[in-house]
Amino acid sequence: MTAITNRSPRELRIGCAIFFFISGFGYSSWASRIPSVQRQLHLNEAQLGTLLFALPIGLMLTLPVTGKLLSHYTSRSIMFFGAIAFNVVLFLLGLATVAWQFSIILFALGSARNLLNLSVNAQSVGVQSLYQKSIITTFHGIWSIAGFAGAAGGYLMVSFNIGLFYHLGAISVLLCAASIYFYSYTFYQKPKPVERKPFLILPDRHMLKFAVICFACMACENTMYDWSAIYFEKAVHAGKATSTAAFVAYMIAMTTGRFVGDKVVLRIGIKNMLNYSGWFIFTGLLLAVLFPYPIVAGAGFMLVGLGVACVVPLVFSIAGKSASLSSGTAIASISTVGYFGFLLVPPFVGYIAQAADLRWSFGVIALLGALIIWMVTKIDAN
Repeated sequence: MTAITNRSPRELRIGCAIFFFISGFGYSSWASRIPSVQRQLHLNEAQLGTLLFALPIGLMLTLPVTGKLLSHYTSRSIMFFGAIAFNVVLFLLGLATVAWQFSIILFALGSARNLLNLSVNAQSVGVQSLYQKSIITTFHGIWSIAGFAGAAGGYLMVSFNIGLFYHLGAISVLLCAASIYFYSYTFYQKPKPVERKPFLILPDRHMLKFAVICFACMACENTMYDWSAIYFEKAVHAGKATSTAAFVAYMIAMTTGRFVGDKVVLRIGIKNMLNYSGWFIFTGLLLAVLFPYPIVAGAGFMLVGLGVACVVPLVFSIAGKSASLSSGTAIASISTVGYFGFLLVPPFVGYIAQAADLRWSFGVIALLGALIIWMVTKIDAN
């Protein structure tokens, strides 16, 4: 494909935004159909938890590979390849009929998602360099809008009993077409060789509190992606459409939180914002556990969405000012621990649910909100 570099900053901004939308829409479309997968494969909670391990493992194992690729090839090339691969794998999910097939395809989905997400973030940094004002946070807001749109589409597909194959197949074709069309709107940057780094960069003593907050937030966020609709089916005893609607409500709240978060931080400060976020997560999950009724549990899920919306970027903004580590190293170390929360905790929700039930699982996850509240007390920030 011929590289086109004579695009205006506005066109390049649109191109980058489209790929953020592709990433969010594709992922939430998959997440909205996880209950369908559980029913289709006749999985109990523990089996589903094990199956879901495959996606974050694929993501984690390809982190160093993607970093190396970005030092040799342009981010626009990696982003385009990642987008096509992600959506082709999304289509394959609709073809799988047994658990081992799903686990292999989910591993590939995690790997492709990592290629797309890291490269699209590199693109956003490049596009930001063309502007005097800050525009980079709007890209993440667009990802959340796409996530909401994908979840809403999943709700409609479930409501009309559209099968997984037809739903994900249509999404795959549309997003691949969008990737091909908007490739020429992407930003060309000559790749920069990067210094060799260890596979895992762990936080030092001063960064540990930030890493724990990131771990807890990412664990809660991915638990909601994987288990919120299933919680409504199994614990709230809601129908399929209502269960998917609960996931949509969570996405609406998270999207709203990301768009208004900067304004709220200007008024109350970062530390207060993180503290309130922890309380929203803790209270929201506790409401869903203690009062497993559609309206109350749905309101709880919306509180969780507001809670997880801004925690990670705010923690990164504080940690990036570290006096003991460079901003890149500090953020990388925190991200490493955070990804372990993303990787390890959601599958254990299934194991706890199988041993007890999903209400116990979500009760345990609520404690991560309390952990955030406690860790925030140890932060010196305004």
